[in-house]
Formats: sequence, structure tokens, C-alpha cells
Amino acid sequence: MKRILFFLFFTFAFSGYLFSQAKLLIPMEPWQTNHLKAYGIAYRHLLNNKELDWLLNYRGGSFLFGYSSSLEDECKSKNVSYELISGTQTAQILAEIEDEKSNMELVRLEKVAKIAVYVPPNTLPWDDAVQLVLEYADIPYDKLWDEEVLTGKLRSYDWVHLHHEDFTGQFGKFFASFATAPWYMQQVQTNQEMAKKLGFAKVSQLKLAVVKKLSDYIANGGFLFTMCSATDTYDIALASQYTDICDAVYDGDGFDKDANNKLNYDDCIAFKDFKIDLNPLVYEYSDLDITPDLLYYGEWNDNFKLVEFSAKFDPVPTMLTQCHTSLIKGFMGQTSGFYKKFLKSNVTILAMNEGNDWVRYIHGNYGKGTFTFYGGHDPEDYQHLVGAPKTELDQYPNSPGYRLILNNVLFPAAKKKKLKT
Repeated sequence: MKRILFFLFFTFAFSGYLFSQAKLLIPMEPWQTNHLKAYGIAYRHLLNNKELDWLLNYRGGSFLFGYSSSLEDECKSKNVSYELISGTQTAQILAEIEDEKSNMELVRLEKVAKIAVYVPPNTLPWDDAVQLVLEYADIPYDKLWDEEVLTGKLRSYDWVHLHHEDFTGQFGKFFASFATAPWYMQQVQTNQEMAKKLGFAKVSQLKLAVVKKLSDYIANGGFLFTMCSATDTYDIALASQYTDICDAVYDGDGFDKDANNKLNYDDCIAFKDFKIDLNPLVYEYSDLDITPDLLYYGEWNDNFKLVEFSAKFDPVPTMLTQCHTSLIKGFMGQTSGFYKKFLKSNVTILAMNEGNDWVRYIHGNYGKGTFTFYGGHDPEDYQHLVGAPKTELDQYPNSPGYRLILNNVLFPAAKKKKLKT
């Protein structure tokens, strides 16, 4: 009888030990039911002061959690595929990742990044891919704009996204096509009123001040992510700060016809040697942008390829390129990408079209922080037009292009001693 009782006690105790060692794995392979909402589960887990492991290059960049019934219930409610694995299975996975012959790495995520989106007031959230995917994944964020930036509110945030802003003060160079459109006139009025309120004579002067504050934010350890026109107009504003590139239709006086000879690239964080398109009626800022070539290239030929990095030695770019496919369907924006020849030496190319020099996705260090620029407007709307309907992400829960955005949201949470770059 004593032997039977001991056996039962040992069985229950051992079962309890195994359960305590159980893990929940969210695999991120092509057959994951909802890649995008998986990131939301990971983010909210961190938000609750819990940790998890990001298994770089393991089954598409999977997430490994300590098991809880509430976590399992959340996966079910969000239609996110998951697996329950034992302590033995976990040890086997970790051994596979740690093998020096594998291009895999485990990165512990431990401190959630507080997120802000720089966006003009009264802008619809679905007109910006980042806001759209943050809301779809249930990742909380705050909004801020020029006044908040210039009054020091950036310090409250770890990660900031720039809505597709025009930091040159030319209101997107939409004058030729939309000068009489109510939305355009409202945009001009809103920007002019903000410039006046904050003591600037021109919108271009206000935007330059904002960009400089953003550069200070990065230099002090912030993470900046931008898409579309907020990528190139950021550096264009800095390069043209000693001249005038805005014509009278934008700021009431003429531009400097010799402006391209007065550009200074020293303060630019990503680009160099570009030239400005000074024609106020041309819907293009500079020769940085690959959009003119894409218009002739054609949607069905436009795919860009993620660069493969060493997970063990380059964990940051590896995190930023985690995906279930290495080939991403291209998409356009006011700025769709960048010619390789204009990149500064501190820039890491994360993705580009094969067979040419069209760069679509870049990352770099600036001071203590980093920036990531992602060309294009909406990863699931090839040529997003003004007034186009909202992209319904329920139709694209496995979007590789949107997944790259969410990599950027999570990577600031990585345990710093693991980041060897």
C-alpha cells in the first residue's frame, strides 16, 4: 500500500513539475493563422510586465512564452495558431537554436516600448499603415504632433512613428492636382495656424525645428520608424536648412534657384548627394525616390527581397527582417524607396529589389538610438491613391509587408546585452 501511495504521489508531483515547465509557442511559419495579431499578443504580454523569447529564424521567427491558461485563451480568441510544448521539447528547441551551425538566435524581450505616432489632427487612422496595423493588432499608442514635439513630449516615448509627413513645408507637393480640394486647403490652414502659434513665419521653418527635435530624440536613445514621404523629406529638410526650396504657392515667396548648390548633407541621418526637384508643380521631392522608375516597371514585376543576416552576430537587422517569406510584394507611396547610391555609410540595407539598386527598407544607428525607413504607403494597396478606401486587414492577416512594421514595434523590447551590434 505504501508503495502504491508513493507511486501516486510521485506521478502527481512529476506531472505538476512538467506542467510548470510547459511553454506556449506561437509559430510564425506561412501556415500561422494570423501573423499580425500574434505581435499584439506578444506586445500585451510585455505590457503586463512579463517576458518572452523571440526565436529568430526558428520557424519564421516564433514567440516562446511561459504557459498560462489566459495566454492560451487569448490565442484562441484572436485566432492565432499556437502549440503547447513540454520542458523536454523546449530544451530540444533551444539546443537547435544554440547550435553554432544554425543561423538562429534567442532574444529575450523584457521591456515594452511606449509608442507614439506623429500625426496631424483630424487625420483618419486608416490613412496610415502603422496606425492601421497597430489598431488591428490591439497595440496601444498615443498621438502627438508639432506642438508636443517642440514642447518636450517626445521624452515620454521609446518608439515614435512618423505619419507620411512632408517635412519640407510643401504640403505634399499636391498643389498642381489638389489646390482647390477642401482636404488640401484644410491641411494648409492647419499647418499654417500651427506655425503661427509656435512662432514660426513659415511652415517649412516649423517642420525643420520638428525634425531637429526628432534627431535629438534619436541621438538620446529613441527608436524612430517612418514610411512614405516621412523618409526622404526628413533629410531633405535638414539638407536644405540653409536655403529656400519652397515656391510662392507654398510659402508666399520664391525659392532659391541655386538651392541645389547650397545643400548640406552633414546633418542628414540616412542620405547624401541627392538633388531637389524645385518645380512646385511636379509631384516629387528629389531624385532620391524610385517611384518614377516603378511607374514604368509595373506592379506584377515589383517584388523586393529581404537581406539575410547572421542571427547570432547581427540580431537587430535579423529582428527587423523576421518574416515567413523572403520575397515581399512591392508597394508604392509618394516615396516608394531609395536609390542605393544616395545612402550614407552608416545605413544598413534590409531589403531591395533584385537586379537593380532600388532599396526599400533601411536601418541605421544615430547617436544612442536608431532609425528605420520603410518606403511605400500601404503594403496591401499597391498604388494608394488619395481618397482610396480603408485596407481591411482582416483580409490580410498574414501580410508579409505589414509584418515588417510590427518587427519594428517589438525590437526595442530586446534585452540589451543580447544586442551585439
